[in-house]
Amino acid sequence: MSMEWVRKNYGVPAKRGGRVEYTGDKSGPRLGTITASVGPRIRIRLDGDKDALIYHPTWELRYLDAPSPQTRERAQK
Repeated sequence: MSMEWVRKNYGVPAKRGGRVEYTGDKSGPRLGTITASVGPRIRIRLDGDKDALIYHPTWELRYLDAPSPQTRERAQK
């Protein structure tokens, strides 16, 4: 599976180098960078961490490089 598969099957704008906000940390939201796809998951290195970890593409993530839903609606008109 590839990053393209992740985008298509989960409907997320995941891409290598893309910035995300992980909101599942008990201490509060953390920013990170997508480094790879791993099967149906994505690998993200959170800012300040040495290693990247594997996350589900739709669980507790906000894609920062993605257009807002309002922007997408205007673009489709």
